[in-house]
Amino acid sequence: MPDSKTHYLAFDDFARRFALRSGKLMWFLGAGASAAAGIPTAMDMVWEFKQRLFVSQRRTSLQAVSDLSNPIIRDRLQTHIDSLGRLPRMGYPDEYAALFEEAYPNEADRRAYLDSKMAGSKPSFGHLAIATLMRAHRAPMVWTTNFDALIADACAKIFDTTSALTTADLDAPELAINAINEERWPVEVKLHGDFRSRRLKNTADELREQDARLRQILVDSCRRFGLVIAGYSGRDESIMETFEEVLDQPGVFPSGLFWLQYGDGQVLTRVSRLIKLAKQRGFDATLVRIGNFDETLRDLVNAITDLDTTELDSFADSRRHWSSAPKPIGKKGWPVVRLNALPIIHMPTACTRVDCGIGGTAEVRDAVKKAGSNVIAVRSRSGVLAFGSDSEIRETFEPFGIDDFDLYALDPKRQRYDSAERGLLRESLTTAMERNLRLDAIRHRRTDLLAPSQPSAVEWLPLKQITGTLVGKVNGHPELGWREGIGVRLDWAGGRLWMLFEPRIVFDGISDDNRSAATSFARERTVRRYNGYVHRLLEFWSDRISMGGKELRALGIGDGIDAVFRISHVTGYSRRVGA
Repeated sequence: MPDSKTHYLAFDDFARRFALRSGKLMWFLGAGASAAAGIPTAMDMVWEFKQRLFVSQRRTSLQAVSDLSNPIIRDRLQTHIDSLGRLPRMGYPDEYAALFEEAYPNEADRRAYLDSKMAGSKPSFGHLAIATLMRAHRAPMVWTTNFDALIADACAKIFDTTSALTTADLDAPELAINAINEERWPVEVKLHGDFRSRRLKNTADELREQDARLRQILVDSCRRFGLVIAGYSGRDESIMETFEEVLDQPGVFPSGLFWLQYGDGQVLTRVSRLIKLAKQRGFDATLVRIGNFDETLRDLVNAITDLDTTELDSFADSRRHWSSAPKPIGKKGWPVVRLNALPIIHMPTACTRVDCGIGGTAEVRDAVKKAGSNVIAVRSRSGVLAFGSDSEIRETFEPFGIDDFDLYALDPKRQRYDSAERGLLRESLTTAMERNLRLDAIRHRRTDLLAPSQPSAVEWLPLKQITGTLVGKVNGHPELGWREGIGVRLDWAGGRLWMLFEPRIVFDGISDDNRSAATSFARERTVRRYNGYVHRLLEFWSDRISMGGKELRALGIGDGIDAVFRISHVTGYSRRVGA
């Protein structure tokens, strides 16, 4: 089960540590690291197993339960699985293995299923970044529970040979032992075997009998290196037991233990317990929230100043870009999809840079709050990046010893991923929308939530005509209020930055005790919002956000550098090529 009382290390702090320690850090990759390459995660496959069991056992059509993203269909599938009375409850660590064995009892069928899922997959940016780190002697070893060959394929591309990487699995653990003893880096160890292996292990009984030699190699290696864990949930009993066994040894994780957690979700109790136990025993261990695997590796690669990224840059530039589709006119014509993305017509191209002795972004924000200044600032490798008047910025960061104070050009290349610069722009845009559109903001790492400050004001009447009501309380939870609003984030596509917005139910007073009630309420309120309804919502919010082409100013200052935006009122559209 998840643990809600967990503390995290700021990502920028982790990136700086990684840049210094990367040559002494191993990687441990789970299924989440392969998702960007098109390989489904364990949770994706869990719902597919449930779907196939439902269709075969209830003798119904696949079409009736084809949309696995639909919460109603998921509830229907889960009700059937629960009725069987012999499978683990939803979310339990052994759910994946038990469902896989239930759906495909024969090992050869399981192997064929995995083979089909991995057919045609190619390394993503993240895998190529790992291979780039390997070539630069910045990633000596990769451990993985995955069956795919993505790391090997990435190394073949980056090294321009298939012989640079030593890969060991359940069939030949001695390959890993010999390579480590002889320091023939890099090394990849597949703890669950290769998907073509004769000894494929993927059920609960098999996982409990994980090969002792490979686990011992992991224990021994943790005395020599630190470890970064990415894309892994912590549900394999044998792996978690091995990590706990490592903590019984003196002097392990000399360069730290970093568990990268995707999104705003919560880690399993066993994961947070592992980190807590490591800290209690004096090890440098922490959790780090990240966006996704590719973006994380991009930020980490950028944190290392002397790394040759020629192949990576070429890979990023070679990604296919689609030409713009015109806005549809009239009631007939080719099929189109309206997107919830607004082009940013104008945005800041420069900010102020301050070189001082302050720590990460969290400390920067604390300094701004303590000073009570009208400043927006983040921490990057280049220093503190800020919008605001020069005098207020100086006053805010003077206590930390300012060594340099100058103009900084915001590089569009660093806006393509979740960088400090894009974070500064998103925070500034959210602040500008708060100030100009009279919205309240609830900030999260990737998506900010905004809702009307005064829903009863006349300016919100058009929205009320669409939704019926704009504000209220959740039944049975008087402390839990809700408002109609939007979620906002920035993303890069087609060579430009876009503002993505999504009509949302925004909650006030949400907590772990009432989070489930909030989720149910939001689902019930929005489940029947079909195309026409959503079209009207998008129309209202796009007109509101764009303000008729007027400027959105984050700070409204007369000196220094303000963050000024202009947003198009026309959302993106997509159509089938040749339609």
